[in-house]
Amino acid sequence: MGPTTGPSVPASVEEFRASASSRLRRFPHLEVPDAPDIRRAAVLLCVVESPERTPAVLVIRRAYRGRNAGQWGLPGGRLDSGETAEQAAIRELHEELGLTATTADLLGRLDDFPASSGFVITPFVAALSDATALNPSQDEVHSVHFVDLGRLAEDDVPHWVSPGEAVRQGELPGEASTIAPEGPGLLQMRLGDGMTIHAPTGAMLWQFREVVLLGRDPADARIADFAQPDWTRH
Repeated sequence: MGPTTGPSVPASVEEFRASASSRLRRFPHLEVPDAPDIRRAAVLLCVVESPERTPAVLVIRRAYRGRNAGQWGLPGGRLDSGETAEQAAIRELHEELGLTATTADLLGRLDDFPASSGFVITPFVAALSDATALNPSQDEVHSVHFVDLGRLAEDDVPHWVSPGEAVRQGELPGEASTIAPEGPGLLQMRLGDGMTIHAPTGAMLWQFREVVLLGRDPADARIADFAQPDWTRH
């Protein structure tokens, strides 16, 4: 995704690190408490310098095999036994993309997302100054995409439809509301041609956009009730 004009966003990874750290320190993230039937996963909204030399968040298309085959996602996965969410997010980033992060690279966290698959997903925000080691795992990752922060902040990215209107990428209608519905709606993050992302990943990208990039009121950026299309439930 190339850079665009629109809302002001950080011009470098270091500028992003400073602004994101400040906003995340003030963000009262929500946690889903443990329960016997809950499984835990963690993901990273990882900001790096794109090939166009602008800050971008890494989004992946998963390999066309196994769990979530071909779906849009963020680097991450389920927690191993005895692992913290932070450790899982860092481990999965390395396993899936070959990138090494430390706890010092983690700037904060967003709300837990209770996915309909039974997983509770904990999203962390990270910034890496060097992504030259990027080396996607062929077993897990079909493709890697740099979503420019300027594009993510554009007004025309979030679209809201009723859950009954959820269709796969090739069947998407051209128009939908950019205003969130009063009740639970289906969010489509329309980032470019062939790149429309639904919850859970779309929900976490939306909260990242609202809270971290645009600095909006956390009370207006909660995501726990966001609907998911049927094909993202597995």
